[in-house]
Amino acid sequence: MTSKTSMTQSNCVKDRTHSQSNCLVRIEKMSALCPVCNLTLPHDQIESHVNAHFDDDKIDPQIASDHHLALQLASTSDPSPSSSASSSNLDDKAASLVRSQTKSPFYSVGNGGLICLLKTCLESELKSKSKPLECSTSLLSGFVDHFQASKEDKGWGCGWRNIQMQCSHLLSHRQEAKRVLFGGSNFVPDIPSLQRWLELAWNNGFDVAGALHFNNQICGSKRWIGTTECAALLRSFGLKARVVDFAPKKSQAMYLSVPGSTIAPKIKSYGPMDRFVIKKGESGKGKTVDSHGSNLSRTSKGAVLMGWVWNYFSDNRLNVSSGVHMTSKAPLYFQHEGHSRTIVGIQRRLQGTTFTPQYNLLILDPGDFTRGIEKALVEKRGWEGFLKRGAHTLTCPEYQILYVDNGIADGEELEQLKTIDSHFVEFYCLP
Repeated sequence: MTSKTSMTQSNCVKDRTHSQSNCLVRIEKMSALCPVCNLTLPHDQIESHVNAHFDDDKIDPQIASDHHLALQLASTSDPSPSSSASSSNLDDKAASLVRSQTKSPFYSVGNGGLICLLKTCLESELKSKSKPLECSTSLLSGFVDHFQASKEDKGWGCGWRNIQMQCSHLLSHRQEAKRVLFGGSNFVPDIPSLQRWLELAWNNGFDVAGALHFNNQICGSKRWIGTTECAALLRSFGLKARVVDFAPKKSQAMYLSVPGSTIAPKIKSYGPMDRFVIKKGESGKGKTVDSHGSNLSRTSKGAVLMGWVWNYFSDNRLNVSSGVHMTSKAPLYFQHEGHSRTIVGIQRRLQGTTFTPQYNLLILDPGDFTRGIEKALVEKRGWEGFLKRGAHTLTCPEYQILYVDNGIADGEELEQLKTIDSHFVEFYCLP
């Protein structure tokens, strides 16, 4: 199912600058404050005045929106007069949200967490006498908490759960992200709190066209979200969330030309937009997990996507020794028609005399029960059915992946992140 967001965004691209400028205006009873020059004017004059700043192309990239001030405060470890001044200017909504947001409940896995347990199982698989994998290499992200769907969000909450998984890693592994995410709270908020953060991101000009699709309102709703909403939320904190689209050549014309990112393939890049919605959570029951026996079309799609994921986790290194390796990479938000999941690693097996690579994605699905995954990993029995997905399972026509680059954007770079862009990677048919 194609999201209406993509059509809305495509039709509204030309109006983005105008829409974003209007979002900055705060109209009070008789007057309003210009967010660019801080001049107070009658409310019937403020719109043309603010737009004049934009038309003259003299916008100060360092304009500190209320939300940005909140981030600056969160990133200041020691109280000081300057931070106190910033605190007094915090946007009421942002400040209130920092105070009122609620930590999301989740089942905490012992023994170092699921990724540590997965590493142990992959290592045992290498040593297994029944099926030795001497030429197998597995690459894993660091610590990730698994957030399973609850009764309240079953069927619509997958996107939010994958955002939570992504954030659990960022809070554990990246100090710069820990300082800015959710006002420096150092925990993963629940879905209602995340919905409020997304609305705040929209109000600050992130993904204006996507916000229009939701009428700038998501709090309390059960509406499906996708990669675009994840990108907008993370980017609003200055995180460099990047989107990659995988689709056939015929879909190329549907994408807009946009700037590139640090690890993208050396091909012409195109814009997104979010082409999917979270429709229904699936537990993955009945899915085969090893990558073999697939037809030509599935193999070609699998080769492209698996190759990209391998290059991401390996930092494009050709020679990676066999074994199980922990990387510094964050997990990947993995979107396709009807569902989204989180990729926490990849396994490559070199088989036959030609050493043809065969891959398995290592995935955490919010539709699975955390206790069930933990039990399978601890007992080393049935864990493959939860976590491994071979190339032949990639049956959807299009996919999206979101990853987070290192660093925190500010100034002009932060302004550019307000437009949700992506890289287009073509699915091709093997000869």
